[in-house]
Amino acid sequence: MNKKYYIIPIFVPHLGCPHDCVFCNQRRITGLSTDMTREKANNIIKEHLKTIPSYNKGLEIAYYGGSFTAISVNMQRELLSVAYYYKKQGIVDRIRLSTRPDYIDERELLLLKEYGVDIIELGVQSLDEEVLFLSGRGHTSEDVYKSSNLIKQFGFQLGLQMMIGLPGDTRAKSLYTAKEIIKMNPVCTRIYPTLVVKETFLENMYLNNKYEPLPLQEAIDISTDLLMLFQYNKINVIRVGLQPTDNITLGKDVIAGPFHSAFRQLVESNIYKMILNEYFSVKDFKDKNELIISINPKEISNLVGQNSVNTKWIKDNFGVSKVRIYGKNIPKGIFYIKTRDFCDKIKKDEIIEKYLIRNKLIDN
Repeated sequence: MNKKYYIIPIFVPHLGCPHDCVFCNQRRITGLSTDMTREKANNIIKEHLKTIPSYNKGLEIAYYGGSFTAISVNMQRELLSVAYYYKKQGIVDRIRLSTRPDYIDERELLLLKEYGVDIIELGVQSLDEEVLFLSGRGHTSEDVYKSSNLIKQFGFQLGLQMMIGLPGDTRAKSLYTAKEIIKMNPVCTRIYPTLVVKETFLENMYLNNKYEPLPLQEAIDISTDLLMLFQYNKINVIRVGLQPTDNITLGKDVIAGPFHSAFRQLVESNIYKMILNEYFSVKDFKDKNELIISINPKEISNLVGQNSVNTKWIKDNFGVSKVRIYGKNIPKGIFYIKTRDFCDKIKKDEIIEKYLIRNKLIDN
């Protein structure tokens, strides 16, 4: 049985960050202040450990927010020493942190190696120079390539985060960024649609009609292609969409943009809709009274879609009277479509590959 991994998050919002990117207000995004200390970090870890089961688990301490490697060396040592203590005791398995591409060098990596860091995630956001400039990132794409290579040379696991819908961004530019990330072969990635958050420069741009956020469906469609691309290339996508909080929701600190509390599920459901469309577009079947789909129970919600949007779509577009979906002991990535006339085995990967080739997202 595989271990179930639990993450103990320690937020250091805006601590050490040398730039105010147009989209960023880490205090509002995390809902936390910036005064993280060794004592606070230790208390956070202790409180989380009380709630995590002791059996068949893997534990990870993760420093999120801000730009960890841009803070003072003394503060880095203070915070990392807390996590390293628990790792040396065998209580946790991994230490993760996130930072900027332009604050990675050999001296920094030697420090992180000293304190047992395992995974370094870089906030790439885009690899298009115009988008980086318009977003106020303060670095170039070359910084991303250089730091990514260094991280891997020093034996760390590399994670790369990207955003869609930034100022100057397009679908083509987002796909370019994803393909470049794939070339760097990280162990994981994240996809974040850009949201307009209060007290950011992007809010001013939006209010002055100088920035238009992506509509929700367009963000879903772009993220659908990105998720399929990453998964096809065996890169683990550990998040799609910003983590909802009490404040990170429309009408509170998010004033505009493609926010949805279950954004990833909308994307996963959109993938199933594409697969079903590919299948039904070429399938000729006479008995349309009842369609039965058997699938792994954990995939039912993604197949059905929110408010049964995909099953309604099947009925409306292909004249099926009734759609029944059953959870079966079937591996993920495979499902069965059955009527009285036939029973077809559908392999997600095969249809996704055909889609990616036809849309020239991968080479034939």
